[in-house]
Amino acid sequence: MTDGSRVWTVPANVPRPTELAEAWARVVTGTVDVMAASATRPLKGQTPLPYDPAAPARAFGGFAAHLLSNPAELLKAQQDAAADWMKLWSNAAARLAGGNPEPVATPERGDRRFNDPAWTQDPVFDTIKQAYLLAARRALAMIENAEGLDEATRVRVEFFTNQYIQALSPANFPMTNPEAIRRAIETGSVSLLSGFANLLADAASDAGLVQRRSSESFELGVNIAATPGSIVYQNELMQLIQYAPTTPEVYKRPLLYIPPLVNKYYLLDLQPKSSLIRWMVEQGHTVFVVSWINPGPELSDMDMADYIRLGPVAALDAIEAATGERTVDAFGFCMGGTLLAMALAYLAANGQGDRVASATTIGSLFDFSSLGTWATFTEPEQLRAMERHLLQKGFMAAQDLQALFSAVRANDLIWSSVINHYLLDREAPPSDILYWFADGSHLPRAFLLTYAQQMLRDNLLKEPGGMSLDGVPLDLGQVKSPLLAISLKDDHVSAWAATYESGKLFGGPVTFLLGGSGHNAGVINPPSANKHGFWVHDAMPATAEEWLASAERREGSWWPHWQGWLSQDGTAEKVAARTPGEGKLPAIEPAPGSYVRMRG
Repeated sequence: MTDGSRVWTVPANVPRPTELAEAWARVVTGTVDVMAASATRPLKGQTPLPYDPAAPARAFGGFAAHLLSNPAELLKAQQDAAADWMKLWSNAAARLAGGNPEPVATPERGDRRFNDPAWTQDPVFDTIKQAYLLAARRALAMIENAEGLDEATRVRVEFFTNQYIQALSPANFPMTNPEAIRRAIETGSVSLLSGFANLLADAASDAGLVQRRSSESFELGVNIAATPGSIVYQNELMQLIQYAPTTPEVYKRPLLYIPPLVNKYYLLDLQPKSSLIRWMVEQGHTVFVVSWINPGPELSDMDMADYIRLGPVAALDAIEAATGERTVDAFGFCMGGTLLAMALAYLAANGQGDRVASATTIGSLFDFSSLGTWATFTEPEQLRAMERHLLQKGFMAAQDLQALFSAVRANDLIWSSVINHYLLDREAPPSDILYWFADGSHLPRAFLLTYAQQMLRDNLLKEPGGMSLDGVPLDLGQVKSPLLAISLKDDHVSAWAATYESGKLFGGPVTFLLGGSGHNAGVINPPSANKHGFWVHDAMPATAEEWLASAERREGSWWPHWQGWLSQDGTAEKVAARTPGEGKLPAIEPAPGSYVRMRG
């Protein structure tokens, strides 16, 4: 990084006329594309929005009413803010006089928006940074300290406040971002022109979202999702991949993976060096993976029961045909773990609970009483807006789901790209995990309505018999298969304490493991990386906090620990390696198959 003083350095070279001409040409072309896209898109209002645009006003209105009825809280917040600002301006004056006072506010650990040295070394930018951080801190503190505010309103106000705070960061604007100023000076303004052209190109796209630009492209089956295998079964909702063995012998029980519907399966099969699927194959497992179809309006009536019957249950039948094994070990990630739990309860109710010898869930919820930030989207008005949208369109588009998940982590998934592509005109470093994130899937109407209403809103899965599939009542307490519930300590999707409580709903032996890092990065944790660490504990105390207080922390990846649990420390029975297509199911096409390539 260059010294902060370089913000004001005049460049030695001015841009060539051809560079300026090319930049302006891109701006003109982008403007034409935006106009063309606007003219060809359906008229506004033809399809109802998938969310309620009045939600922020409603949340802030409720919070304002609370403050008006509690004037002492507002006065206290104003006094605290005034004290902070007095200290900030006093420090700014001292610094201009040559002093070096301690900062009043500093970025949180991991906040990369203010990494440029000028944010610290230049008094003006340092003051701008601290003023922003102080304002953000005080706004959130006022919400957190509001006594008597109902929790639902608190969650919604905090979420929308965070959206505004993150959008208003000085790093997001060209005149208050020292790196953007420096880059504009160095390029003779070409960076800002090209960045504006990038913005226009994104506005003209179907997604309408900031697009991540990278110099390295990934190709399915070549350098991502490239573990060798074959499709050995398919139906209208999924393809089943069987991976080719790399060991002469394999464990007798096959291993089945159920991924979430909102993202494609290959988070666990990114580049070979970080692929959990490849690693499990190398440990001697016959690995099968469900690859969901990317549904369109023709599958809008596919409900939860269809996905369980044609997903996990159909996969078990196919695995038995391919290998002769009736019993498998199964695991699921995020929503895939929830679907696996439902399948286990469905099988148990039908007298087939023995078909899954062990289950592993990763970052999965079964009790949805503690949704955290996600409770913002279960407000009745939000659910009604989503229902209107789904009834007309037939599915929730991947782009809308991506926008939702991006909003929850806006600094990392939205504003970092805004800075890189619009202010700096720079490509982002190649990222397989962000490539996967952008390659989302649609959700059909019937499935999403059942999921949102019966699980997120009414939390019926936790109740014995609260939910039924094809008339079969589900009771997680009847599931006797051993369960390993794996969670991630910094998970922003499924809070680890909530997943701990969820695990108690099962009737068989339950073991809990807590990995380091977040929802996605904590899963992609190969032993060779030797990072993040994890916590283990054989007992299941009353609370998650008690569990963590007495758990043992271990360094490195949790993958080998899971492998030891699955294989009974390597003593589980083995058989000769199985090649895809050699059983009763012939190979249909090479992995990763055609369903994973479908884009909406």
